[in-house]
Amino acid sequence: MKVLRSVFSWIIPILVALVLVVLVRTFLFEVVKVSGDSMEPNLVDQERMVVVKPLKLKRLSVIVFDAYGEDPAAAKNTNYVKRVIGLPGDKVVSQNGYIYVNNKKINQSFINQNERTTGTGDWTLSSLAQKGNWTYKGNRVPKGHYFVLGDHRSVSEDGRAWGYVSANKVMGVVKVPFWQGTTEHRTNVNSLAS
Repeated sequence: MKVLRSVFSWIIPILVALVLVVLVRTFLFEVVKVSGDSMEPNLVDQERMVVVKPLKLKRLSVIVFDAYGEDPAAAKNTNYVKRVIGLPGDKVVSQNGYIYVNNKKINQSFINQNERTTGTGDWTLSSLAQKGNWTYKGNRVPKGHYFVLGDHRSVSEDGRAWGYVSANKVMGVVKVPFWQGTTEHRTNVNSLAS
């Protein structure tokens, strides 16, 4: 009996700790690592960041989502990091390096002029839909979906290629810890959402 109590005295705390870790990762936050350069200069390859799960998504939020089924080239268990440009119902247009959401130019201070002018391209949601043969070919972001772009527009494989991200695929909002990067980069990821 003493042996059994001794065994349970260290097994129970381990089980409780494991349950807490699973609950925190499922419902609160998770630490993930960036893979690739589609979010440069604000997030770089191999950078670690926190994904906060209960936060409300806003325009310009940086999110992590399950890309499998959204991007036809994404394998199972592949997550992407991108910036939300269009919310459900938004009309999004890119022209001469500027992005307009519902006919208002959005602030893209998080990327340089070269990325805005040469990397983004000129398009409307319906022109992208026609070109990519998306199922939904309307001029507004469909209900329950988001339109996302990478910050490094000239290399990012994003919504311009494959369409929209379903709300149920979003893992959470990215937050860069206060000890990482520069103040500018933390602001560009953590504080721009409107």
